[in-house]
Amino acid sequence: MKLVEVITKAENKQKLQSLLTSAGFEKFFQYELNNSEYCSVRLTVGDDKRQLLTDSILKVINPADVQIIVSPIETVISEADEEEVEVKKSPNSTREELYSRIDSGTQLDSNFLFFVIASVVVVSVGLLENNVAVIIGAMVIAPLLGPNVALAFASVLGDRDLLVKSIKINFAGLSLAVLSAVIIGCIWPVTDPNSELMARTNIGYDGIILALASGAAAVLSLTSGVSSALVGVMVAVALLPPAVTFGMLLASGQTYLASGAALLFAGNVISVNLAASLVFILKGIKPRTWLEKRKANQSIKWALLFWSGALVILLLVIYFRKIAVEL
Repeated sequence: MKLVEVITKAENKQKLQSLLTSAGFEKFFQYELNNSEYCSVRLTVGDDKRQLLTDSILKVINPADVQIIVSPIETVISEADEEEVEVKKSPNSTREELYSRIDSGTQLDSNFLFFVIASVVVVSVGLLENNVAVIIGAMVIAPLLGPNVALAFASVLGDRDLLVKSIKINFAGLSLAVLSAVIIGCIWPVTDPNSELMARTNIGYDGIILALASGAAAVLSLTSGVSSALVGVMVAVALLPPAVTFGMLLASGQTYLASGAALLFAGNVISVNLAASLVFILKGIKPRTWLEKRKANQSIKWALLFWSGALVILLLVIYFRKIAVEL
C-alpha cells in the first residue's frame, strides 16, 4: 500500500471525484491549491489497485493536466483496512513507478562515469592482489546492472527513447571499463594469472544458469520493492569483473584467456537481459494504450528472438571451446 496524491486543474475536480467513488475509493482527502486553480486528492491505494487507478485517471483526464505522485508508507493505522493490509504483504510497483526508478538509474553523467572508473580500480586491485573480498566490494557498486535492466524494460514497453538511451549508457560504461582496464594492464602487466583472474576466464553452462537466475531475481526485487535483494544479485551476476579481466589480460598479450573473460561477460549480459525481459512479461508490465501495446508486442518478439539466438550461439561457442581444450 502506498500514498497516492493526484494534482489536477480544478475543472477536473468532478471527474476525479466520480472516478474515485465509482472505483470504490470512498475515503480520500481533498483540498484546493493556488487560489482554486488546482485541486489535490490524497488517498491510500493497495498494490493490486494502483496500476488500475493510474490508468483510469489518465483515461478520463488529459495526462498533460494531471500529476500523480506515489509515496511509500511505513505504517497504516486503520481498523477498517486491517484485513486488507494483513492480506497484501508483498509490495508491487506500477509501470510508471518502475519507469521512474529505472530511468533515474540510467543517467549518462559524471556520477555514472565515476562509479565505473572507481569500480574498475577496485576490481583491478582485487584481481591483482588475488583478494576476493575487495572484488566483492566492487561488485556491490554494479554500475552496469541498471542499464541492462533498463534495456530489458525498454524492450518490453517498446520504448524507443529508453532503449536507445540504455544502449548508449551500456556502450559508454563498457568502453570506459575496458579502456581503464587496458591502461591498468599496461602499467601492471599480468604475467602469471592468479586464481581470481583465472576464475573469470572460463564460462560453463552453470554460469549461464546462474546469470539467468540472477537476472530474474534482479527484476523480481525491483518490481516487488525488495531492494535489499539487489545486493545479492549484484554479487551473483557481476558484469564488471570479467570486463576488467578482459582488458587487463588483453593489455598483457594473453589473448586466449582474454577471450574467455569476454565470453563470460557476454554470457552474463545475454542471460540478464533474456531473464529480465521474461520476468517483466510474466509480471504483466505493458504499455497503457492500444497503439503502444502493439509496438511493444513487436519489440518484445524481436528482443526475445535476439537474446535467445545470442544465447544459443554462446552455448555453441562454449561447447566447441571445451572440445578444443580437451583435444
